Amino acid sequence: MRFVNSVFKVLKYPKMGTLKLASRRASFLSRFEITMDLRESISNQTDVALSMTKLLVSKEARDKNFVYSPLSLHVVLSIIAAGSKGPTLDQLLSFLRSKSTDHLNSFASQLVTVVLSDAYPAGGPRLSFADGVWVEQTLPLLPSFKQLVNTDYRATLASVDFQTKAVEVANEVNSWAEKETNGLVKELLPAGSVDSETRLIFANALYFKGAWNEKFDASITKDHDFHLLDGNSVKVPFMTSEEKQFIRPFEGFKVLGLPYKQGEDKRQFTMYIFLPDAKDGLPALVEKLASESGFLERKFPNYQLDVGDFRIPRFKISFGFEASDVLKELGVVLPFTVGGLTEMVESPVGQKLWVSDIFHKSFIEVNEEGTEAAAATAATILLRSALSPSKIDFVADHPFLFLIREDLTGTVLFIGQVLDPRA
Repeated sequence: MRFVNSVFKVLKYPKMGTLKLASRRASFLSRFEITMDLRESISNQTDVALSMTKLLVSKEARDKNFVYSPLSLHVVLSIIAAGSKGPTLDQLLSFLRSKSTDHLNSFASQLVTVVLSDAYPAGGPRLSFADGVWVEQTLPLLPSFKQLVNTDYRATLASVDFQTKAVEVANEVNSWAEKETNGLVKELLPAGSVDSETRLIFANALYFKGAWNEKFDASITKDHDFHLLDGNSVKVPFMTSEEKQFIRPFEGFKVLGLPYKQGEDKRQFTMYIFLPDAKDGLPALVEKLASESGFLERKFPNYQLDVGDFRIPRFKISFGFEASDVLKELGVVLPFTVGGLTEMVESPVGQKLWVSDIFHKSFIEVNEEGTEAAAATAATILLRSALSPSKIDFVADHPFLFLIREDLTGTVLFIGQVLDPRA
């Protein structure tokens, strides 16, 4: 899958004053608001992501590190919505907080061409975003659906034999996901998840590799205590720096912004760490972040401050879960029943299609150089037989939330939590 390249020339982020940067961001966004309400769509997508994060923190990943890409899940659900009708479509649109499938598809198209094009040729992060659709060879896709996944989602289409070669097709999808994530996501589809009853598979893969704008000096990385939720502590390597940092304190928590090297491109990718003041305060912080629409948008730091004690642990996380279980708990149940996916294939079989599973896997590594992250999502569709001080400390020595965000548009690519950097 080739990268879709889009290069914009501007002053580099580190050399730009705060007011000038804010002005350019506002100008960039206002031009987008003239063509479409991209900002509102991204804000809604972020709210959905925080709802999912809240559930993951409380259930699927209550006692473990996790990382996932809400953007990858959003795209797969958007493709499913594009092939849906009636109450199933209404439920998906309500969950995704979108007005119509046209709105969803337009949003996806803008994401692919504006936010997710590779920034590496311009000196920024390496970025790859790919969609794939595998369809049973005896089922022709509806021309309108085929055109949609080709144009708005830039998906590669493959006609395959699920009925006699299901295992081979599963291996093909897994190989595709591994290739598109630079080898970081393996075995996206677990053994037995594809069989002769499978009729379609939709998959999305997202890969990100960015170098810090200000790299950490590995020679001064030292072991310190990291406090676990159970009250114990462990020794882990902490990165540190005496450079000014983008930090913003709030009541009960602080937010750190670590920008990635930008290059000649208007997009600015940043990792944000949300650190609760209390060592066991992460669940309450996630609850607060997911409590109201737009809450997160008002919490990002805009100014660099002198730091006192400043330490961030290195960490590496690999995490997978069955997103269908989470979606059902959040009220998305109709796509997993027969009757709503009627706008995908040109056959009476379309009346009997249903989503059996949605699998998601992610990986992230954060070290002195920067961040490498990847995520992949696959949905299998079955046929149913029957206030700032002069100096501020930021010591991430207890569980915290992190996310990777494109700042000009506000798009969140990855969200995760670190409970134990060793894991």
